[in-house]
Amino acid sequence: MSFTEPAGRPGTVDYQSPQSRSEPWLNQAATIDSEAAQYFLVSARCGCFMQAARSLNVRSTLLRKQLAQLEQQLQRSLFSFQGSALSLTREGQQLQARLITLAHERKLPVIEQPLIRLAIAESILHDILGRDLIALLRRNASLRLEIIALDSELALRAVSADIVLWLAPGECPNPGPTFSTSEPQHLARIAYLPHIAKRYSRVTARPETPEDLADFMLVQWQHDRQIESFRLWNELVEQRLAGVVQMQSYELMLEMIRCGACIGLLPAYMSRFDRGLIALPGLFAEPMQLHAWLAVNTDSQNSPEIQALIDLIQQTFNERHEWFQP
Repeated sequence: MSFTEPAGRPGTVDYQSPQSRSEPWLNQAATIDSEAAQYFLVSARCGCFMQAARSLNVRSTLLRKQLAQLEQQLQRSLFSFQGSALSLTREGQQLQARLITLAHERKLPVIEQPLIRLAIAESILHDILGRDLIALLRRNASLRLEIIALDSELALRAVSADIVLWLAPGECPNPGPTFSTSEPQHLARIAYLPHIAKRYSRVTARPETPEDLADFMLVQWQHDRQIESFRLWNELVEQRLAGVVQMQSYELMLEMIRCGACIGLLPAYMSRFDRGLIALPGLFAEPMQLHAWLAVNTDSQNSPEIQALIDLIQQTFNERHEWFQP
């Protein structure tokens, strides 16, 4: 009598892996296009199509289309949603494991992004361009961007960058970068006025002459001390024996004006940027203003990534043109 059970009956030991016995479709993994494989692996790792698209620097619609074509090619569903969470199906997990194994042999390409160095006047970065740069980063998580804040003329002369956005006192771009650039482009004329927070200033008690400022705390950004066109404001601050704060941080100066009942010199557009601030015109006889200029390093001007960032900067200033009207 034989005690060997027929193949397939319970208790039979089968040393073949389930994958090799019942998943022949996985053999197609070796023939998947490298780009489609990368789209799948990044989506599986991120667990979010939107974040995967940002990481790959592609539109989410293109990513979803590529993944749909991959599922059609394999005749398998690779992703599923559990509530609002994206997860891999059983077949998706199997494909992920197989592709990770193959990746050591296939050397799936990593697309290197060029480093873009943007040197920008600190006030423009904070007030005008900051929000659009953040929106750019939300759309493109693979971007390599170095932002250099320019807080002095010395910093401008010492910097080396692909794109430079700076402030100059006159209608010519000097002083400007010391390296070779394209012809500087004039972006805007920016007027400057003393500002105070609305909640600390009743209309009937707002100062109308420099003498009226005696009862107010003044705050000065140290960078402004170098600017000749701010001479009247700087002289007023320097003459103060009390009631004055000088600081290196532009953002902290803004907070002093917003929350500290201080008066400080700010771009005239600031009441559009922050509705809680109000300008105090007429305090000084001479206008105070600077001009915004844009230039590109001649070694970088043909790069499409550089041009895309320049287009963003120009669009931002065009959209805010009303900010710079007299």
